[in-house]
Amino acid sequence: MGALDRQVSVEDFRRLARRRLPKSIFEFIDGGAGQELTLNANRSDFEKIRLLPRVLTDVSHPNVSTTLWSETLPTPLVISPMGSCALVRPGADIAIARAATARGIPYTLSTMATASIEGMARAVQGPLWFQLYVLKDFDFNRQLVRRAEEFGYSTLVVTVDLQAGGKREKDLRNGISIPLRPSARHLWEGMLHPGWSLRLLRGRLPQFENVRGYLGDNSAGLTIAARVGGSLHAGFDWDDFRQIRDWWKGRLLVKGVLHPGDASRLVAAGADGIWVSNHGGRQLDGAVSSIDALPAIRQALGAQVPILIDSGIRTGTDIIKAKARGATVAAIGRAALFGAVAGEAGVAKALDIIQDEVVTCLRLCGIPRFQEAGSEIIA
Repeated sequence: MGALDRQVSVEDFRRLARRRLPKSIFEFIDGGAGQELTLNANRSDFEKIRLLPRVLTDVSHPNVSTTLWSETLPTPLVISPMGSCALVRPGADIAIARAATARGIPYTLSTMATASIEGMARAVQGPLWFQLYVLKDFDFNRQLVRRAEEFGYSTLVVTVDLQAGGKREKDLRNGISIPLRPSARHLWEGMLHPGWSLRLLRGRLPQFENVRGYLGDNSAGLTIAARVGGSLHAGFDWDDFRQIRDWWKGRLLVKGVLHPGDASRLVAAGADGIWVSNHGGRQLDGAVSSIDALPAIRQALGAQVPILIDSGIRTGTDIIKAKARGATVAAIGRAALFGAVAGEAGVAKALDIIQDEVVTCLRLCGIPRFQEAGSEIIA
């Protein structure tokens, strides 16, 4: 039995990542801000939800498709934007995107991805979205949006919860910073994980191609990442949002929303949907979990506005719980990235596990169609 055959859950892939990655890299991916109160709540609040199944319903052919805007998705899943994926494995961005889009799952490319807008569009045949971190230089923001439009990205995702980087204590203790300052500790961790080290050396250090040229810096390595991190637009306001809305003629989602009043105002200002997220617990420690914020936002927006949710989703059952609480579609980040430690095949296996769990949960809840999962199945 191969290593992939032994993985039967996303948690198994998380354990595999812990074994195969240096401690500081694993904790950079797996960890959160501060005391990790929000990171832990993201999981515990899903786990607290109990389902109330029905019986004697024909669930012999569960339908897991869902409708997002006017499109039918074969499965109620989206890949969240993630930066620095190449630290797990060179080419991880494209590996995740290929595995996802082969299953009809939209892949969201981060501004700080280690694959370019253009390179991703050439490498992947499938639904692609682009996520924008709003920087102080609005001309550069405009360039990013134009590039995404030119290369056929169907949806723009504007992240609004990164006014500053969260205090990630594990990274500080592990000496993980941007730009990275390698130490004897990092060298020792690399020696203990020779497979990871060799792949990284062959694939070269992560390059952040989408921000090449920002502030006149033509490099794309960790130095430019540091400059971008210092140029987050803390003054981003409603007028700025309306300007971005004017730029982008396609569908626009706003990611990082937890307050129902903000959600309502964003839709009124032109957002086509709301992405409920606390950035995976990596920003404001002590913020409400996404799953607990979701019902009030659904109530504020009514039934028709699409709502996505991420932060803490690890199983197909979590996706059913999110749907019952008001989400249209669920999004995963770490769950896919843990799979990437084993390459594209690992991502594919992780995604298939989650999709199989969605089917099993529907059957055991007595629900023939995913879109019929409502609040009545929550105990």
